[in-house]
Parts: sequence; structure tokens; C-alpha cells
Amino acid sequence: MRVKISIISLCGKTDMTPQNFYKGKKQRSRQEVDANLIEDLVKQERALQPRLGGRKLYKMLKHHFDEAGVHIGRDRFFEVLKDKGLLVDPLPKSPRTTNSYHSLPVYMNEFKKMELSGPNQAWVSDITYVRTSEGFLYLSLITDAYSRKIVGFHAGDTLETIGCLNALRNALGELPEGVCPLHHSDRGSQYCSHLYTKELLARGLRISMTEELHCYENALAERVNGILKQEYYIGACFKTKRQAIKAIKQAVMLYNTRRPHTALEYETPAEVHNKPA
Repeated sequence: MRVKISIISLCGKTDMTPQNFYKGKKQRSRQEVDANLIEDLVKQERALQPRLGGRKLYKMLKHHFDEAGVHIGRDRFFEVLKDKGLLVDPLPKSPRTTNSYHSLPVYMNEFKKMELSGPNQAWVSDITYVRTSEGFLYLSLITDAYSRKIVGFHAGDTLETIGCLNALRNALGELPEGVCPLHHSDRGSQYCSHLYTKELLARGLRISMTEELHCYENALAERVNGILKQEYYIGACFKTKRQAIKAIKQAVMLYNTRRPHTALEYETPAEVHNKPA
């Protein structure tokens, strides 16, 4: 005998099987997780461009949605902005005499000019997204551009600067004294923040950033993200954040110490990174 769950709607009585009921519940849960990620990404960009409109935001952030496995059309994107109170209010008719929004520092792309001859000459940084049923984790990665070794990483609940800063401090802790690599990143608000750039400059690291918001200007960092997701299954949906963090740590260890790179003549990143000068 097939059991049915009866649900009373505004239009009357509707019969639904338990399978359909729980499938719908799971789908609603995933949509809420996706909406939270969208909110975080929009707030991050709005920290730099407070009045950037929804259409431009959608186009700018689309590749982030795709990377995180969030499939959303423009209409649904605007619905999320409305639900989260993120639609831009119309400008007042009278002109504003003060501007309370302060620009963050940006830097030229110095990385593209470099010819590397060894490790710790340049680091590339990026953030990727790890899905769990409890919400997204934000994984900050710092990779040595020569050896391809992940020298610093941190997975946390927020897109705020502290996650990138923890990854940076992780990397700096292993950096030999007196060595000052170039730090290259995109122009995300975390990397442009005064807190982050102050830490870099205090340690003597020069700063480089992408200039055209094109992925190819930070292609090496993007490639490392892809390897972790595709080859070490970080792109899967984990049940809990605790499980995801454990998997991330294992993935970084395996990537650094056991994965041969064709670009490194089939040596591992750790082997190349640790070779005597």
C-alpha cells in the first residue's frame, strides 16, 4: 500500500508522496544555501562598488556561481537580491554633499612581468567555495608560483578578510627569514583591504593585482582550485563543515606531496619547493 501525505494549500487539498515531500525539502535547503552564497558574494563586491546594479553584478559574479555549482538565472538572482534587501535604492533627488564610501588601494599587475627561477619569488592567491549541507565554506589558498606548492590555506565560514589573512599568516610562518615574495591576487575586497595590504607591506612583500578582472591574469591560482575540486573531490557536497575541512586538509597534503606535475618534470610541488638553492 502506497502511503501519501496530505498537504492543505490555499487552493485546496493536494496529495503528495513522502518521496516528493522530502525531495522538495532537500531542494529548498539547497536553494537557501545557494542564496547565502549569493548574498556573501554581492556584499563583497558592494564593499568596493556600493551602487553597482543587479545586471552588472550578475554578469561579474556568474563565473563564481558556476564554480560553486550554483545554477541561477537572472530573474531568480534579482529575487534573491530582493529577499536579502540588496536591491539598490534610487538616488535621492537632491545631490549628496559628502561621500561616506572610501576606496580601497589597488595595485598594478607586476606578476606578468616576472621570470621565475626558484620558489618564494612569487605567490598567487585566490578564494574558492566548498559546498556543505550546513552552508558554504570559503577556502583561501596561497600557492608558490614556481613550485606550485600550496604554502598557505584556510577554510572558514566568512568571505571577510580574516580568512585570507589566516591563509597569509600560515604561509608567512614557513617563509625563510629575509625572503620577500611578490604577492599576486585579484582585486577582491579582502586582498584590497587595508588590514591585508598592511600585513603584506609590514613583512616586506610587494603587491600585484589583476587589472582587467580576467581569470587569465590569475590563471595559476585558478588552476590549483580546479585540481583540488576535480581530482581530490573538494567540489563535492559534504554533509558537514567539519567533514569538508578534514577533506580539504587531506587534499592539500596529497596535492603538495604526492601529485607529480608535468610542468615540474613529474616532481611534486613539495620536492621542487624544498630543493636546495
